[in-house]
Amino acid sequence: MVQSMTGFASGQGSFQAFQWAWDIRSVNAKGLDIRQRVPDWITGLEAELKSRIGNAIARGSVSVSLRVSRESSEGKLSLNEHGLANVLSALAMVEKAAIEQGVSLTPPTPADILSMRGVMDQTTDDGDTTDLKNALIADFEIMLQDFIGMRKSEGHALELVLHSQVNDIAQLIVQAEEIIGKRREDLSDAFKAAVTRVADATDHFDTDRIAQEVAIIAVKNDVTEEIDRLKSHVDAARTLLKQGEKIGRKLDFLSQEFNREANTLCSKSQHKDLTAVGLELKAVIDQMREQVQNVE
Repeated sequence: MVQSMTGFASGQGSFQAFQWAWDIRSVNAKGLDIRQRVPDWITGLEAELKSRIGNAIARGSVSVSLRVSRESSEGKLSLNEHGLANVLSALAMVEKAAIEQGVSLTPPTPADILSMRGVMDQTTDDGDTTDLKNALIADFEIMLQDFIGMRKSEGHALELVLHSQVNDIAQLIVQAEEIIGKRREDLSDAFKAAVTRVADATDHFDTDRIAQEVAIIAVKNDVTEEIDRLKSHVDAARTLLKQGEKIGRKLDFLSQEFNREANTLCSKSQHKDLTAVGLELKAVIDQMREQVQNVE
């Protein structure tokens, strides 16, 4: 199945005290370009996401965004012995200064001391993020499948359009072949008339030179090879569309070949009806090239 390079998916989840929300989206690109905005404190997450995306898709500019939050937690309180020593030393100095000044102070209670800044530390368990990473990866896999599903859905619509455009090209080739038969007769009549005018206007008529000129004109105006190559390209395009997966680069190259043959057909047509068909071919091929830019 043809897969598009454009897609989007989002997801939300939670694990223990953590909640998260993220999205993944992609647009067309020549290769695979993965850009991530994820928390760097979750060890190994970015590398793991990149690996999984790379295994799932081949082309596209992919952006992943993840926001992680945590419920407020009091954590664990522990005594900071160094901070306590500093506070007690400071209290002793204050008490000594007060005595010297004859000022009476109310002794601080243990609760007063514990509430002083630097005496107690609040700690959290943020060290090991392995379990959180595993939970995020499991949730990401679900979102990644939704993302790929959207790319496939858009790819199916692209495939229908491309099939239609290839069929239009094939039909225009048939019209060109029909016109070529009439064109041959018209060119032959025009050339015979020109030769007659030349013969009537001169006493010397070089039949060998005329034969050479006829051969040169015939080669310049012959579009048989262009028609044959266009037919071959149509067959190749249908084969690729049947193949489906990861055909964007090949289709892009093939559409350029289509365009090259259509340009040559127009330049060699020497016939208004064939030129009109050639221009219509170019229009359809240009439309096809625009669609091909979105194929993985």
